[in-house]
Amino acid sequence: MLRNLINNLIGPFAALVLTLIVGSVFIASIGKDPVIIYNKLFFEAFSTSYGIGQILFKATPLIFTGLSVAFAFKAGMFNIGAEGQLTVGAFLTAWAGFTFTSLPGYLLIPFSMLMGFIGGAFWGFIAGYLKAKFGSHEVINTIMLNFIALALVNYLVNNVYNVPATVRTPQIAPQAELPTFGELTGIFKGSPFNASIVLALLCCIVFFVIFKYTKFGYSLRVLGANRLAAQYAKMNIFNLTILSMSIAGGLAGLVGINFVSGYKNYFELGFSEGIGYIGIAVALMARNNPAVIIAAAIFFGIIEYGGLTINTLVPKELVTILQAIIIIFVIVFSKVFDKIKLFKFTTNN
Repeated sequence: MLRNLINNLIGPFAALVLTLIVGSVFIASIGKDPVIIYNKLFFEAFSTSYGIGQILFKATPLIFTGLSVAFAFKAGMFNIGAEGQLTVGAFLTAWAGFTFTSLPGYLLIPFSMLMGFIGGAFWGFIAGYLKAKFGSHEVINTIMLNFIALALVNYLVNNVYNVPATVRTPQIAPQAELPTFGELTGIFKGSPFNASIVLALLCCIVFFVIFKYTKFGYSLRVLGANRLAAQYAKMNIFNLTILSMSIAGGLAGLVGINFVSGYKNYFELGFSEGIGYIGIAVALMARNNPAVIIAAAIFFGIIEYGGLTINTLVPKELVTILQAIIIIFVIVFSKVFDKIKLFKFTTNN
């Protein structure tokens, strides 16, 4: 197991090292010292509990979207639609919170979570059904559904549930709000880091249990490894395809718990800032391992928050460049090291 974990991490680690080297070239080309920039980017954020809280706050939604992409990957599908799924899910999380204001908190909070999951799951279901029924590729489906989700929610926020002179919904009921860790413990004071991290970690555990110990997870792994083998084993590929994309969408839909219930306490257009797409990088870096997804999400959380600490020294686009380079290198190096492992396997047999 340890050997497999090391093999799976070699590619992402090599990609990370090369990304830092290439990033150093960019930084040096504008006359800045890469050591100073990287020190501020990766280490100064950890000098205060507020900085750590900010990193964990930014990492939390990436755990959800990373799990979403990884769940579909496990079933042999590429979910590009986390951005649309989280948008629908976050909107419904807020809708539940400002609509059912008479419910007590112990009912309204889980109901808001459920609505977020259902919203994302429904959006994932559409893509899964189109693939299962008509064979249309999930990449195209999910990309197009992202645009539809953004347009639909944009209409609802601006024309149905609008707060005048804003691009947000009404505020959720106070009992639907999640407490921050600053309020609960006094640690991370001032940071929006909140209790939604508990749900994210629970999702990682459930993810692991499903694929490690359940028949359903085994069926999804077989489907992902070899669709023809799954067909030969008389597995219900139609249902598995729809279920896997629905669950993947539901995981993305839980992102709203972090932002809506734990931070702003309302839905706001444009809140995600590409979290759904960064989730692809998280899943790729982690090789779909839920434990490593947590670490990868924290890494990207460091880059996101660290980028704010260096934007007076280097162009803010540097963070975007680093993220893009990491994705490219992770894909390339993962393929390279997979071939090396395949070569070793075949020569040993």
